Amino acid sequence: MEAATLSPKRPAAAGGAPINLRLVLLLALVAAPFLYFAFVMIRDAVTGGVINHGNYTEVDLKSMGNFYFNDSRDGVEAVPERFRNLDGKRVQLEGEMFAPNEAGDDVRRFELVYNIQKCCFGGPPRVQERVFARVPDKMQGVANYMYRNPVRVTGKLHVKAIKSDAGTVVALYTMDVETVEPV
Repeated sequence: MEAATLSPKRPAAAGGAPINLRLVLLLALVAAPFLYFAFVMIRDAVTGGVINHGNYTEVDLKSMGNFYFNDSRDGVEAVPERFRNLDGKRVQLEGEMFAPNEAGDDVRRFELVYNIQKCCFGGPPRVQERVFARVPDKMQGVANYMYRNPVRVTGKLHVKAIKSDAGTVVALYTMDVETVEPV
């Protein structure tokens, strides 16, 4: 009679081959960034970059400016309806602060743009790609620091075509800032 050998048994997959747990973990780790990227793209396609959280609406700043707008011919009616509907509502945006006219650390007015690098290398952002943010005087200490990294800004959004004396639209989105925090 032959002696039985004691060896640990691995669980078998449906085809009878053993499951290698390390391989499964490696594949999951490699796939995670691709799955997250796919999730973000699908979520933005479904929501249009506007997600209601009850007491505020999260808005994707890149989506908000991703439409054709002729600043000398178009008006607020050219802004997609989902963004026009945000007029007067409390929103939260993530982007980078740009304050060319502010000196020192007390920043009261700034532009919120999706990416400052795009401004520098691709020309200035188009009028629909920026939000002109203003910290009300009664909100001392809110944006008293010029952040060099991305920020999350919450406040009341206004959607209105503001024209220059020459008749071109110089602002579509303005915001009364409540909070500014680094991301």
